[in-house]
Amino acid sequence: MSFDTALKVARSAVAEVVSAEPAFSNETVDAAMRYALEGGKGFRAFLVMEGARVHGVDANGSAHAAAAIECLHTYSLIHDDLPCMDDDDLRRGRPTVHRKWDEATAVLAGDALQSVAFELIFSSHTGDSARVALGQSLAIAAKQMVEGQALDIAAETAQRALTLAEIETLQALKTGALIRWSAKAGALIADADPQALDRYGTAIGTAFQIADDLLDVEGDESAIGKKVGKDADAGKATFVSHLGVEGAKARAAILVEEAIEALSSYGEGADALREAARFVIARDR
Repeated sequence: MSFDTALKVARSAVAEVVSAEPAFSNETVDAAMRYALEGGKGFRAFLVMEGARVHGVDANGSAHAAAAIECLHTYSLIHDDLPCMDDDDLRRGRPTVHRKWDEATAVLAGDALQSVAFELIFSSHTGDSARVALGQSLAIAAKQMVEGQALDIAAETAQRALTLAEIETLQALKTGALIRWSAKAGALIADADPQALDRYGTAIGTAFQIADDLLDVEGDESAIGKKVGKDADAGKATFVSHLGVEGAKARAAILVEEAIEALSSYGEGADALREAARFVIARDR
């Protein structure tokens, strides 16, 4: 199965799982949650399902975990867009949740999606030990993401710009933690050794953030679905500000090769994951 096909399968599986979730009694919060979930790439869900597939687990065994990470990721985006955080008006080419509704609804929708994520993990079609491993590791990844976000906010008012090493640490938490979890979740579902997929996820997590930094400089706002040029306007230290555009692209390319090397033990069965690593730095949104 090609990367593009597997990505579509993952998005479809997530949509099916989410549509089966009971509606919240508060119609506004329920509508905001479902609105926020629409239009995503489904990349993290793909990583979960493809990582499971290479370990012999079918879609029935991985779809709930895939939906869970999309819910958790979407919660983080809703909160990240709030005026007290990044103050964004657009997400995925549409008004952010707090713009379409209000800040309170956005906070509650994000809170609810985080809870739904763990509900989905513990209702997944896996063994008990796998559910515990998935739930515990996802909680740790979510905490790391928050730690990274806190570092990012603190950097905005710091007396000096972050060093490259500090940016790497920050982004390994803020962006990388959920991508690493997504990459290794399939192995956890199969009760297999997650080390190779963890190395893969670590490499593409950093490459993904470098690509984001590049898109903020070179991207098309209509394709990305959110404002570009914000990092430069804010004087924010990024991979691009430290390495330059060409240096950042070179660094990302090395990371992609590291990710592909981490998959060497999986043979041709992991070709979609290899394509995904290349997609990370070739994407336009």
